[in-house]
Amino acid sequence: MTDSIDTVAFHQDQQQPQQEREQDPSQHRWLTRYYLTRALFSVLWVAAAILIGTRSPVVAALLLVLYPAWDAAANWVDANASGGLQANRTQRVNVWASGLTTLAVVLALTSGMHAVLAVFGDWAIASGLLQLGTALRRWKTQGAQWVMVLSGAQSALAGGFFIAQSRMPATPSIANVAGYAGIGALYFALSGVWLLARHRRAG
Repeated sequence: MTDSIDTVAFHQDQQQPQQEREQDPSQHRWLTRYYLTRALFSVLWVAAAILIGTRSPVVAALLLVLYPAWDAAANWVDANASGGLQANRTQRVNVWASGLTTLAVVLALTSGMHAVLAVFGDWAIASGLLQLGTALRRWKTQGAQWVMVLSGAQSALAGGFFIAQSRMPATPSIANVAGYAGIGALYFALSGVWLLARHRRAG
């Protein structure tokens, strides 16, 4: 009888942290701010890329380096706000992938935009799959993850398209990447607005 009571108590103790995570309003608020912040950055990046980057090679180069660097920083901040890098393996890997991509873009710029687009293609595939993995892990505890699943899958597909474009004779430009970033902004905005609306309905 005592063993049965202890077993029940053990399972209740194990389930309690999970229930607390599922009902943690601070994590809900954080993800709302995080998604909307990422959407805003992407919108500003796209605007700068189209209005200035397409006319200035120097600005285009700086923006192309900034984009994966921002992704690395954003994933690092999100992982630390969501239990730490050790508890968020896909984001930990994404931080490294985006950081290495930043260095790869710097090197690829010395060879031309075909090389840069190929680097972005590899990165879009890797980061998309990692984002999809993060969304699946968060599925049970947070809303709007269906949007992040779609975003991750679309990113991986876009990466394949970038690689194909990088092998074509036509010279690519930052405008090719701007379209990809614009779609990413839409996905982040949808996720943020969805979570915001859900929070207001619950309140």
